[in-house]
Amino acid sequence: MARDLPFPSVPLFSPAHYPFFRVLNPSDSGRQITLRRLCWCSRVAMAIGEKIKDFLDEGSHLQRLVQLTMEHPRYAKCYSMFPSYEKDWVVVPLGDISMAMKSVRMISIDCEMVLCQDGTEEVVKICLVDKKFKVKLETLVNPNKAVANYRTEITGVSAEDLVGVTCSLVDVQGRMKKLLRKGTILVGHSLYNDMRALRLEYQRVIDTAYIFKYSDLLPDRIPSLKNLCKAVLGYELRKEGEPHDCKRDAEAAMKLVLAKLEHGFEDPIEVAMVSDSQRSKLLLHRIPVEVPYQELHKVFPQGFELDIQGDPKVRGSFYSTYAVFKDVCEAEKVFQAIEGRKDKDIEGRPQKQVYLKLPSGQWISFKVRKSEMDLPHPKHVDTLVEQWCNGKERQCTKRNRTVSSAKTHEHLNSKVQRTDNLAMVETNEDLEQEEVCIHLEEVDRLKKIIRAREDEIFDLQKILAAFIRKNGL
Repeated sequence: MARDLPFPSVPLFSPAHYPFFRVLNPSDSGRQITLRRLCWCSRVAMAIGEKIKDFLDEGSHLQRLVQLTMEHPRYAKCYSMFPSYEKDWVVVPLGDISMAMKSVRMISIDCEMVLCQDGTEEVVKICLVDKKFKVKLETLVNPNKAVANYRTEITGVSAEDLVGVTCSLVDVQGRMKKLLRKGTILVGHSLYNDMRALRLEYQRVIDTAYIFKYSDLLPDRIPSLKNLCKAVLGYELRKEGEPHDCKRDAEAAMKLVLAKLEHGFEDPIEVAMVSDSQRSKLLLHRIPVEVPYQELHKVFPQGFELDIQGDPKVRGSFYSTYAVFKDVCEAEKVFQAIEGRKDKDIEGRPQKQVYLKLPSGQWISFKVRKSEMDLPHPKHVDTLVEQWCNGKERQCTKRNRTVSSAKTHEHLNSKVQRTDNLAMVETNEDLEQEEVCIHLEEVDRLKKIIRAREDEIFDLQKILAAFIRKNGL
């Protein structure tokens, strides 16, 4: 780190310090060494002070967003575990640290990935824009390996689109190295996913998922780009079921950074998460177009009320539709009861691969997906939430049973007895409501514990970030 520090040749001490140096014996070599060491330490301190001052000038606000990204509790896990030692990875150095820290250049990136047969994810589309929204790179990328799933409903890319495409990952990496020279800041939403797919390691990044505070999310959860755009920028990024647009997503990430710089957003914001009406649905997708939607009921267990929407969205040789349930608890129970291999989609939402036998005897497969990611609660918290849902059902059942019993015996009891019965009913209801309240209080208590632990992690992450900056790692 010492070779990167600018040691200026300027007076280090004021005249008030001169008497201190005059009392030193020039013939005392030990004291001379001590003086030289003192001067050297003073120059180092001045150089560090100059670097700190740099954070307060033109580029300080951008550097603050880089720092916020590094201090986020998820940063160490998501950005520090890249296998950049592997031969197909590219590490882009910052170069001159002093110059890099002053750079105010930014480029925003978004990539779309396909799933290959070897289990890896490969970039199939990429777009980069600068802070004036000028496109710096936009191209399809040939994975150059067998693809298992193009994820067309998300990527908007099919096998036919890649015919004749010659751009490779190596070509993209070379272009990225040129664009990131001299400390250019790389911007993106959940940027580590794009960097991992690009096999690219770079230190000066702003992750738009990390630079805002959220009032309605657990500390270890982050909002989607779509929800964050709605909350901060006030517009809908894409309609439900619409494929992703790399250019539009890259522009949205850049707009979020510019909005943060202009308006601050220091107070926690409320992110519009998935509504209860949406969570009470399960998405059925990758269904072959020759399968009638009326046949889809057969994959669900009996005993549940559901409605398969009859207006499917067709894309190529597949279509998607929704199974609608009466409430969120019902949708969750059905998803857990469905038999099939469980995995996650590209945005981390749970889904299952299910199989259906048609009247013709043919077997087909498609996927059933939840509308949002699972909450990372401990098991006992999940149990309490489930008990609370079941408790509401029991409350309604017991109330109906009690009222029915009171009506049956009404002609046999006196007014006093009826009063006692009603008092008992009210007492039972109060106890049940109290039980529900206890469950909710316990959930809140456990959430506070989780937040406290996350705060501890956050503080440790800040210390680690400061250590990394101090040692130039």
